Amino acid sequence: MAEPTRILDSHDEPHHNGIGQRLNWLRAAVLGANDGIVSTAGLVIGVAAATTERSVILTAGLAGLAAGAMSMAVGEYVSVSTQRDTEEALLAKERRELREEPEAELEELTQMYADKGLPADLAHEVAVQLTAHDALGAHAETELGIDPNALTSPWHAAWASLISFTVGALIPLIAIVLAGVSIRVPVTVAAVVVSLVGTGWLSARLGSAPPWPAVRRVVIGGLIAMAVTYAIGSLVGTQV
Repeated sequence: MAEPTRILDSHDEPHHNGIGQRLNWLRAAVLGANDGIVSTAGLVIGVAAATTERSVILTAGLAGLAAGAMSMAVGEYVSVSTQRDTEEALLAKERRELREEPEAELEELTQMYADKGLPADLAHEVAVQLTAHDALGAHAETELGIDPNALTSPWHAAWASLISFTVGALIPLIAIVLAGVSIRVPVTVAAVVVSLVGTGWLSARLGSAPPWPAVRRVVIGGLIAMAVTYAIGSLVGTQV
């Protein structure tokens, strides 16, 4: 005898939204580290092309690190705050509609499940059960793609960006400060290339994409940035 059909409630299903948000923070952290590596490398190599003074290079690198990390953190906070405000406004609208027009909302949820391929009777049964268990959660996840219990956090995004940018920026800064004058630029370039290979590979893995196209893009972009700033530093250094 066939087993009776069991209707899954919102707690039985995997919380893909929460997983997706964690992956988004991780991707943001990888991109922040990549930005820290490239921008700081370009800055310190440009300064190193204009002067051999270690203290000047270190000061410029630290200033660039601090400014870049704060800029990344503030940018992420503002961006994610806007996203969260939008999510909260949509949820407030959904709460009002559920309170004022529960029958219409039930019909809407039934139709959404029917549009996904469920028979009309089963779609109605699913909608009734999920509405009885958690009406807002059912509508928010199905209609809006939002998990009310896992809204985006601007503070998480800000801290992830600040920390990852700082860690990335320290790689070229430490390399160029510790290396001898005659080899500081090639040592820094090598450290940056190795680091960019890592961030490119990781970003591709997080997106389930082939790694080498991503690696090529970030490495070539980093090399171009360093070449441009080195050329500018060399030109300014000979003119000043």
